[in-house]
Amino acid sequence: MTLEIDADLVKEIVGNEKRLDYRKFDQYRDIVIETDFITSAEGSARVRLGDSVVVAGVKMDVGEPFPDTPDEGVMMVAAEFLPLASPEFEPGPPGENAIELSRVVDRAIRESKCIDFKKLCITPGEKVWMVFIDLDILDDDGNLIDAAGLAAMAALLNARMPALKEDGRTDYDNKTDKKLPMSGVAVSTTFAKIADRIIADPSYPEWRALDARLTVGTVDKGGKTMLSSMQKGGSYGFTLEEIEYIVGKAVEKGDELRSKIKEAVS
Repeated sequence: MTLEIDADLVKEIVGNEKRLDYRKFDQYRDIVIETDFITSAEGSARVRLGDSVVVAGVKMDVGEPFPDTPDEGVMMVAAEFLPLASPEFEPGPPGENAIELSRVVDRAIRESKCIDFKKLCITPGEKVWMVFIDLDILDDDGNLIDAAGLAAMAALLNARMPALKEDGRTDYDNKTDKKLPMSGVAVSTTFAKIADRIIADPSYPEWRALDARLTVGTVDKGGKTMLSSMQKGGSYGFTLEEIEYIVGKAVEKGDELRSKIKEAVS
């Protein structure tokens, strides 16, 4: 985790058209994605974004569908902010930040329609595949949302569905070669507003100093990149021109992040 740096200093530096780590305003930190290293999971990935580290594990089981979607599978996302990742993280039930992170990652995947949940139905109204995505935050150097989104998507693409026993229960001892029914790669790109400037992928000091942030979810389908979700944070707002700029950059940077995922799972 990065040492504490005064927020006013960060704002002064950004106001002078610079960043603490000398990146351009629209530049992401280095990204490293590793997959398939948790043998007990159906899919897994570890992402390092700068010095932020997030591990994602995908587990699958057979269960009952929700009453309003009897012919669709179920997906649930849960995040845990481990105390070793930051002095600010405390043991206990998920806090506000963990809940928001889970929801933003869930929404980016769900609203992108990159998973065909109908193909996860076994018996309508009775049995469907349930997909559980667990996110563990190992180190917080800022922008955990994008790091977690990358880890979740890489783990989903890396996952192999378990076999079913004769009695219909999940056979975790035998994985099949069958992948999840996916038709695109969804990613999140987060931008911060500091000193009336817009910067991509805020580091830990920048995250602490931001006035507002906007996370944009995009997905590639049919050779096109489409918007799928947006999430605003912070107490300040954005002008229409700033939102248009962010959306344009989200498409550009989203494609860069997608290429990183595809390279890791190929």
